[in-house]
Amino acid sequence: MTKIELKIKGMHCESCAKTIEKTLLKEKGIFFTQVSFALEKAIVEYDPEKINIDKIKRIIKETGYKVLEKEEEKKDEMKSDWQKFWFGLILTLPVWIISVFFYDPKFNLLLFALATPVQIILGWSFYRRAYFSLKQKIADMNVLVSLSTSAAYFYSVFATFFIDGPVFYEASTTVLTTIFLGSLLEKISRGKVGEAIKKLIELEAKTAKVLKDGKEIEVHPDEIQKGDIIIVRPGEKIPVDGIIIDGKSTIDESMITGESLPVEKKEGDTVFGGTINKMGVFKFRATKVGKETTLAQIIKLVEEAQTSKAPIQRIADKVLNYFVPVVVLVALISFSIWYFWLKSEFLFALTTFVSVLVIACPCALGLATPMAIMIGTSKGAEKGILIKGGEYLEGIHQLNTLVFDKTGTLTKGKPEVTNIQGDVLQLAASLAINTTHPLDIAIVNEAKKKGIEFLKVENFEAIPGKGIKGIINGKEVKLGNRRLIESDLNKDWEEEGKTVILVAVNNKVEGAIAVADTLKEYSKETILKLKKMGFEIWMITGDNRKTAEAIGKELGIENILAEVLPQDKEKEIKKLQAEGKFVGAIGDGINDAPMLAAADIGIAMGAGTDIAKETGGIILVKDDLRDVVKAIELSKKTLSKIKQNLFLAFIYNILAIPVAAGLFYHWLGFLLKPEIAALAMILSDISVISNSLLLKRF
Repeated sequence: MTKIELKIKGMHCESCAKTIEKTLLKEKGIFFTQVSFALEKAIVEYDPEKINIDKIKRIIKETGYKVLEKEEEKKDEMKSDWQKFWFGLILTLPVWIISVFFYDPKFNLLLFALATPVQIILGWSFYRRAYFSLKQKIADMNVLVSLSTSAAYFYSVFATFFIDGPVFYEASTTVLTTIFLGSLLEKISRGKVGEAIKKLIELEAKTAKVLKDGKEIEVHPDEIQKGDIIIVRPGEKIPVDGIIIDGKSTIDESMITGESLPVEKKEGDTVFGGTINKMGVFKFRATKVGKETTLAQIIKLVEEAQTSKAPIQRIADKVLNYFVPVVVLVALISFSIWYFWLKSEFLFALTTFVSVLVIACPCALGLATPMAIMIGTSKGAEKGILIKGGEYLEGIHQLNTLVFDKTGTLTKGKPEVTNIQGDVLQLAASLAINTTHPLDIAIVNEAKKKGIEFLKVENFEAIPGKGIKGIINGKEVKLGNRRLIESDLNKDWEEEGKTVILVAVNNKVEGAIAVADTLKEYSKETILKLKKMGFEIWMITGDNRKTAEAIGKELGIENILAEVLPQDKEKEIKKLQAEGKFVGAIGDGINDAPMLAAADIGIAMGAGTDIAKETGGIILVKDDLRDVVKAIELSKKTLSKIKQNLFLAFIYNILAIPVAAGLFYHWLGFLLKPEIAALAMILSDISVISNSLLLKRF
């Protein structure tokens, strides 16, 4: 199966996107397609043995839209559309003024002359798309607009030249001009929604200075290859991902992690493309280039998320499948009842027919879900919370249980010295510096932190499973566990889940050092907040039960799954699900991949892994547990907006269609005119768009 992304030009609204989707899915060999009106993009998964890219492009073209071969400038298109709108408005205003205030049959030819260019220039795009839509046996919004305006216009033409009677030109011109304006407003809103993607793309560096044969060569970042050495000076953007090999600096990584404070970087640290070097000069070796960089993967992930659908969208999609045929039927019934049964004037019956078709345009219904998803995922990206799609946004509200991996998620994943008894740190560190064991590294780091000088060690020896020993200042010094040094010293530290390392000089115990994997800065705060939100919290770890329970007690977690091998974590998640729990799993995204995949929602921590290939549906770029709470709150807020939007769209159509059909005419004393119906339809779109844009304040 092959996956491609295509840029599409000519979509008028969300209804156009759905027409393209339905048309593509009819073809053999196409398994999946998502079309985003806001991003003007289609994602298509297909079998290359059954269908090729050229045929896919041809199908889109036959549906009435254009596939862009490369990124094309949109400003000219918008400028042209605005010119068409102003042209239409200049002609529509006199038509409307004459029809409403000064109507006389002698003006019919003038009204025809003014209305016809509007019908052709503004109506052409709707008629063209309606033709291609019907050709594919699909009825969309363009069909409704074309039917309503054509009925009003051609009846008026007939009345102008063949029969005596009032005309309806103000309806066709006002509806076309108003709906055309609505499409322009949607395009502007679409631009605002896509700002996050544009900002991310703008972060990419335009040039880079690569060192070759001792000389600096300025190149485009696309020309950088893995292994190249790049030099970065203050104020410059880092072009690709890599590891610092010389120098140190302070780097603004807010565009990647959402973290506002600059980060200190030194030799051996990772740097990310798109971030800004604040001060200091350094050289780094490129490790990820092109589409492999963290920034490129984030852009790709956010774009895919914004074209995805939440399961709740299926409700709107099912409604839209039958909506247009039902609306046309309602419009015909309305006309028939008023004209044939209630014996009203033809113009009155035609008004109800056109008004129903205009007011029922399903733009608001089509915009309800994608607008909220696009803004929600964009807002998440700004904050370093990457949500892979609508299904994850919606799925979070069902969660009632959260399972946290311990090491690297709740704890730092690196042992640290927590307690020291006796003046033994210098002796212990002098021995420990000769090994790479994590516990020994923790002791060495503690000594460095305190500025302790290391002593010379002779006859160094490692004793597997027990510890190390050597001669320091003529004395034998041992550093190890109770199997190497027999002592009951500080057993209470072990009750707290810490590892006790004893220090003996000439076989006499001089002191002890406790080492433990310490909690991350905001672990307690996060667990407490999640408990208050009503979640059942579990901790899962491969550590022994005593250590796990000690950490759990410190965090306030009562439910402990200890001594669980990485491959068995998935089974534990499934056991909880079998009990009827909706489980969210939080891990570091590497050895926790099976667990994250098994959970209803997987949340992966950290930016150090390959973001695009993470198992988690939600990725927290910053290694900050508080973002778990933010991700849940953002997802719930976005889902809430989707529901509000669907309510606004549904309630609008439920109330508006009967009014347009004249159902309440005898009680209200007025009939909803097509031009007012068009304005009401646009206002419904604006209400959905505005409600979605409120998410930007999250």
